Amino acid sequence: MSNERHQQRQQRLKEQVDARIEAAKESRGILMVFTGNGKGKSTAAFGTVTRAVGHGQKAAVIQFIKGNWDNGEKNLLQQHDVEFQVMATGFTWETQDKEADTAAAQSVWQHGKRMLQDESLNLVVLDELTYMVTFGYIELAEVLEALSKRPATQTVIITGRGCHRDIIDMADTVSEIRPVKHAFDAGIMAQQGIDW
Repeated sequence: MSNERHQQRQQRLKEQVDARIEAAKESRGILMVFTGNGKGKSTAAFGTVTRAVGHGQKAAVIQFIKGNWDNGEKNLLQQHDVEFQVMATGFTWETQDKEADTAAAQSVWQHGKRMLQDESLNLVVLDELTYMVTFGYIELAEVLEALSKRPATQTVIITGRGCHRDIIDMADTVSEIRPVKHAFDAGIMAQQGIDW
Protein backbone atom coordinates (compact mmCIF):
# COMPACT_ATOMS: atom_id res chain seq x y z
CA MET A 1 0.00 0.00 0.00
CA SER A 2 1.35 3.37 -0.97
CA ASN A 3 1.90 6.07 1.61
CA GLU A 4 -0.76 8.22 -0.08
CA ARG A 5 -3.40 5.45 0.14
CA HIS A 6 -2.43 4.83 3.76
CA GLN A 7 -2.84 8.53 4.59
CA GLN A 8 -6.26 8.62 2.87
CA ARG A 9 -7.45 5.56 4.80
CA GLN A 10 -6.20 6.96 8.10
CA GLN A 11 -7.85 10.33 7.37
CA ARG A 12 -11.22 8.60 6.78
CA LEU A 13 -10.77 6.68 10.03
CA LYS A 14 -9.89 9.89 11.89
CA GLU A 15 -13.02 11.60 10.55
CA GLN A 16 -15.20 8.69 11.69
CA VAL A 17 -13.67 8.68 15.19
CA ASP A 18 -13.92 12.47 15.47
CA ALA A 19 -17.61 12.32 14.47
CA ARG A 20 -18.35 9.71 17.15
CA ILE A 21 -16.55 11.77 19.79
CA GLU A 22 -18.50 14.88 18.74
CA ALA A 23 -21.81 12.97 18.93
CA ALA A 24 -21.17 11.76 22.52
CA LYS A 25 -22.74 14.52 24.64
CA GLU A 26 -24.09 12.73 27.72
CA SER A 27 -22.00 12.58 30.89
CA ARG A 28 -23.11 10.09 33.57
CA GLY A 29 -22.05 6.97 35.38
CA ILE A 30 -22.41 3.75 33.42
CA LEU A 31 -23.23 0.14 34.23
CA MET A 32 -20.61 -2.27 32.91
CA VAL A 33 -20.81 -6.07 32.87
CA PHE A 34 -17.82 -8.37 32.40
CA THR A 35 -19.21 -11.86 31.83
CA GLY A 36 -18.39 -15.05 29.94
CA ASN A 37 -16.49 -18.23 30.69
CA GLY A 38 -12.99 -16.84 30.14
CA LYS A 39 -10.43 -15.74 32.71
CA GLY A 40 -10.01 -12.02 33.33
CA LYS A 41 -13.40 -10.61 34.33
CA SER A 42 -12.36 -9.59 37.85
CA THR A 43 -8.93 -8.59 36.58
CA ALA A 44 -10.55 -6.19 34.11
CA ALA A 45 -12.71 -4.74 36.88
CA PHE A 46 -9.70 -4.19 39.14
CA GLY A 47 -7.81 -2.59 36.29
CA THR A 48 -10.66 -0.07 36.05
CA VAL A 49 -10.55 0.51 39.83
CA THR A 50 -6.82 1.17 39.57
CA ARG A 51 -7.42 3.61 36.72
CA ALA A 52 -10.14 5.44 38.66
CA VAL A 53 -8.04 5.69 41.82
CA GLY A 54 -5.10 6.91 39.72
CA HIS A 55 -7.31 9.80 38.60
CA GLY A 56 -8.20 10.67 42.21
CA GLN A 57 -11.63 9.06 42.12
CA LYS A 58 -13.18 7.12 44.98
CA ALA A 59 -13.99 3.41 44.53
CA ALA A 60 -15.37 0.54 46.60
CA VAL A 61 -15.52 -3.21 46.04
CA ILE A 62 -17.83 -6.04 47.07
CA GLN A 63 -16.36 -9.51 46.53
CA PHE A 64 -18.75 -12.42 46.47
CA ILE A 65 -17.41 -16.01 46.37
CA LYS A 66 -14.00 -15.16 47.76
CA GLY A 67 -12.32 -16.74 50.73
CA ASN A 68 -10.07 -15.40 53.45
CA TRP A 69 -6.90 -16.06 51.46
CA ASP A 70 -4.43 -13.38 50.44
CA ASN A 71 -5.78 -11.02 47.78
CA GLY A 72 -3.28 -8.91 45.81
CA GLU A 73 -5.85 -6.39 44.56
CA LYS A 74 -7.18 -5.81 48.06
CA ASN A 75 -3.65 -5.55 49.50
CA LEU A 76 -2.79 -2.75 47.08
CA LEU A 77 -6.07 -0.89 46.70
CA GLN A 78 -6.89 -0.67 50.41
CA GLN A 79 -3.71 1.39 50.75
CA HIS A 80 -5.45 3.90 48.46
CA ASP A 81 -8.66 4.07 50.52
CA VAL A 82 -10.66 1.60 48.43
CA GLU A 83 -13.21 -0.06 50.72
CA PHE A 84 -13.46 -3.84 50.36
CA GLN A 85 -16.29 -5.97 51.69
CA VAL A 86 -15.64 -9.69 51.14
CA MET A 87 -18.13 -12.52 51.52
CA ALA A 88 -15.22 -14.62 52.90
CA THR A 89 -17.06 -17.94 52.94
CA GLY A 90 -15.15 -19.27 49.94
CA PHE A 91 -16.61 -20.83 46.84
CA THR A 92 -20.14 -22.16 47.21
CA TRP A 93 -19.14 -25.61 45.96
CA GLU A 94 -16.79 -25.84 48.97
CA THR A 95 -19.34 -24.88 51.64
CA GLN A 96 -22.30 -26.75 50.07
CA ASP A 97 -24.53 -25.01 52.60
CA LYS A 98 -27.18 -22.92 50.82
CA GLU A 99 -28.54 -21.41 54.03
CA ALA A 100 -25.14 -20.24 55.27
CA ASP A 101 -24.12 -19.01 51.81
CA THR A 102 -27.37 -17.07 51.45
CA ALA A 103 -26.85 -15.44 54.84
CA ALA A 104 -23.24 -14.54 53.95
CA ALA A 105 -24.29 -13.13 50.57
CA GLN A 106 -27.09 -11.09 52.15
CA SER A 107 -24.72 -9.70 54.78
CA VAL A 108 -22.25 -8.47 52.14
CA TRP A 109 -25.09 -7.27 49.88
CA GLN A 110 -26.17 -4.83 52.61
CA HIS A 111 -22.79 -3.12 52.13
CA GLY A 112 -23.36 -3.18 48.38
CA LYS A 113 -26.71 -1.45 48.72
CA ARG A 114 -25.09 1.17 50.97
CA MET A 115 -22.34 1.75 48.39
CA LEU A 116 -24.92 2.06 45.59
CA GLN A 117 -26.47 4.97 47.52
CA ASP A 118 -23.18 6.72 48.30
CA GLU A 119 -22.79 9.82 46.11
CA SER A 120 -19.12 10.12 47.06
CA LEU A 121 -18.30 6.85 45.26
CA ASN A 122 -17.38 7.25 41.60
CA LEU A 123 -17.03 3.48 41.04
CA VAL A 124 -18.49 0.39 42.71
CA VAL A 125 -17.43 -3.13 41.75
CA LEU A 126 -19.81 -6.03 42.47
CA ASP A 127 -17.37 -8.86 41.81
CA GLU A 128 -19.03 -12.23 41.08
CA LEU A 129 -22.52 -10.84 41.70
CA THR A 130 -23.89 -12.89 38.80
CA TYR A 131 -23.55 -16.11 40.83
CA MET A 132 -25.48 -14.65 43.75
CA VAL A 133 -28.42 -13.93 41.43
CA THR A 134 -28.16 -17.31 39.65
CA PHE A 135 -28.11 -19.25 42.93
CA GLY A 136 -30.95 -17.18 44.36
CA TYR A 137 -28.90 -15.80 47.26
CA ILE A 138 -29.82 -12.25 46.22
CA GLU A 139 -33.07 -11.41 44.45
CA LEU A 140 -32.70 -10.09 40.90
CA ALA A 141 -35.43 -7.48 41.46
CA GLU A 142 -33.54 -6.09 44.45
CA VAL A 143 -30.33 -5.81 42.41
CA LEU A 144 -32.11 -4.07 39.53
CA GLU A 145 -33.78 -1.62 41.90
CA ALA A 146 -30.52 -0.75 43.67
CA LEU A 147 -28.76 -0.24 40.33
CA SER A 148 -31.53 1.95 38.96
CA LYS A 149 -31.57 4.19 42.05
CA ARG A 150 -27.81 4.73 42.32
CA PRO A 151 -26.38 8.26 42.00
CA ALA A 152 -26.37 9.47 38.39
CA THR A 153 -22.60 9.96 38.34
CA GLN A 154 -21.73 6.53 39.79
CA THR A 155 -20.29 3.80 37.56
CA VAL A 156 -20.86 0.16 38.53
CA ILE A 157 -19.04 -2.93 37.27
CA ILE A 158 -20.61 -6.37 37.68
CA THR A 159 -18.53 -9.48 37.03
CA GLY A 160 -19.23 -13.18 36.76
CA ARG A 161 -20.34 -15.91 34.41
CA GLY A 162 -23.89 -16.31 33.21
CA CYS A 163 -25.06 -12.77 33.81
CA HIS A 164 -28.86 -12.53 33.92
CA ARG A 165 -30.41 -11.09 30.77
CA ASP A 166 -32.18 -8.31 32.71
CA ILE A 167 -28.83 -7.01 34.03
CA ILE A 168 -27.32 -7.21 30.55
CA ASP A 169 -30.30 -5.29 29.15
CA MET A 170 -29.85 -2.58 31.79
CA ALA A 171 -26.08 -2.31 31.21
CA ASP A 172 -24.44 0.36 29.08
CA THR A 173 -21.35 -1.73 28.29
CA VAL A 174 -21.14 -5.53 28.23
CA SER A 175 -17.96 -7.46 27.52
CA GLU A 176 -18.06 -11.22 27.17
CA ILE A 177 -14.74 -12.87 27.87
CA ARG A 178 -14.36 -16.09 25.90
CA PRO A 179 -11.93 -18.84 26.88
CA VAL A 180 -9.47 -19.82 24.19
CA LYS A 181 -6.83 -21.49 26.33
CA HIS A 182 -6.07 -21.59 30.07
CA ALA A 183 -2.92 -22.78 31.85
CA PHE A 184 -4.95 -24.54 34.56
CA ASP A 185 -6.45 -26.85 31.91
CA ALA A 186 -2.90 -27.95 31.10
CA GLY A 187 -2.26 -28.79 34.76
CA ILE A 188 -0.45 -25.58 35.70
CA MET A 189 -1.20 -24.41 39.22
CA ALA A 190 -2.75 -21.00 39.92
CA GLN A 191 0.00 -18.49 40.69
CA GLN A 192 0.21 -15.72 43.25
CA GLY A 193 0.38 -12.34 41.52
CA ILE A 194 -1.11 -13.74 38.31
CA ASP A 195 -4.28 -15.58 39.33
CA TRP A 196 -4.86 -14.00 42.75
